[in-house]
Amino acid sequence: MWRGLWTLVARAARGPRRPCTRQGSSTPVPGSGATIFALSSGQGRCGIAVIRSSGPASGHALRSLTAPRDLPQARRACLRLLSDPRSGEPLDRALVLWFPGPQSFTGEDCAEFHVHGGPAVVSGVLQALGSVPGLRPAEAGEFTRRAFAHGKLSLTEVEGLADLIHAETEAQRRQALRQLDGELSHLCQGWADTLTKALAYVEAYIDFGEDDNLEEGVLERADSQVRELEVALGAHLRDARRGQRLRLGAHVVVAGPPNAGRKPVSIVSPEPGTTRDVLETPVDLAGFPALLSDTAGLREAVGLVEQEGVRRAHERLEQADLILAVLDASDLASPSSCNFLDMIVNPGGAWTSNGNSQRLLLVLNKSDLLPPGGSDPSSDLPPHLLLSCLTGEGLDGLLEALRKELAEICGDPSTGPPLLTRARHQHHLQGCLDALGHYKQAKDVSLAAEALRVARGHLAHLTSGGGTEEILDIIFRDFCVGK
Repeated sequence: MWRGLWTLVARAARGPRRPCTRQGSSTPVPGSGATIFALSSGQGRCGIAVIRSSGPASGHALRSLTAPRDLPQARRACLRLLSDPRSGEPLDRALVLWFPGPQSFTGEDCAEFHVHGGPAVVSGVLQALGSVPGLRPAEAGEFTRRAFAHGKLSLTEVEGLADLIHAETEAQRRQALRQLDGELSHLCQGWADTLTKALAYVEAYIDFGEDDNLEEGVLERADSQVRELEVALGAHLRDARRGQRLRLGAHVVVAGPPNAGRKPVSIVSPEPGTTRDVLETPVDLAGFPALLSDTAGLREAVGLVEQEGVRRAHERLEQADLILAVLDASDLASPSSCNFLDMIVNPGGAWTSNGNSQRLLLVLNKSDLLPPGGSDPSSDLPPHLLLSCLTGEGLDGLLEALRKELAEICGDPSTGPPLLTRARHQHHLQGCLDALGHYKQAKDVSLAAEALRVARGHLAHLTSGGGTEEILDIIFRDFCVGK
């Protein structure tokens, strides 16, 4: 009987393709069979530029540019004189490397040319490669797409590589490197294995339910594994979009009454209401990415233009992950300051409907205008920070407070389980969780088995794309040519 049961395990594993394997994607590579080449390092003058090729003619291309020398030893750098195969004219003296497939980044035969980074040298080598029969320039992301198609990277690892290339802060780099190292893929594989076992138990009950030799409690085992998986998926779906915020940047909105004190990114004036638009700039705050939005001063607007500026300020406040509420420390009793406190800061204010998803830091600027040794005018306020943009006093404390807030919003990319970095991750995990809910509600074991297949299909789409060309095109279009 157990031989039949493990036959069912194998059958279940052959249902939707198991995610996170290294067997390669079923998606055809655009232009597969051709050999591609491109500049992989950045454009412009540099000390060393890297040009790579991938495909069956890579060895021929390397021989053509280094004739009469033979191919170098695999994966060992060798100094070679590069020459134009048409004219024999020397192009550069460069390091070359030979990576025979499948032991290469793409899984195909690959060659690399580490040349001097002058534009004339790079252009000459690229033209020489273009003259070799069977070679063509690569499209954006084509090297990585071939690596995915040959099973060198799962789709989540491809996304991690794209994020690593575009990372601008330390936190983004840490998160991208963990995803590139396969942590999310391995997590998905564990979930897929759990579903495979549960599906095998259910199918064993369907095929051998009347067999006296079938061990008791088979369905209970499947139910137990589904419950455990529901808990794990639910925990990841409740991560408050931390991974996406870390990849794209948390939205930090600076708000306050007119002239509470901002950085002079635009023309400013002591006259209230002269900031009319929302000024936005991406910043690196203590290693965390943030989109900083400076808004118009909040007050009863005068004129259509200022009314639009205040409307946009309220709109940004609704979208904010963190509100940096700024008040003038020397003018706390003014009507505009009191109105701002009632509307934005105090727990009973109009913005508490967003309290579950928003955080707020109260900053009292212009502390240099407070009389020395005088009574504290802010003793009745909620917890706050004192700051003087004029002298810089209190700036270190503000930056440390921002770092702690952003760590809560984005999470720590160095510890804990891997985060979900894209909306499609959320979509497929939610689809998997919904299918498990259908499994629990199913009145027929055949419908329960089908629900488990649907759940595994969502995990397969998460890590392999499920063969959907449109999804793959969206993911690979973010890569530059040569990657």
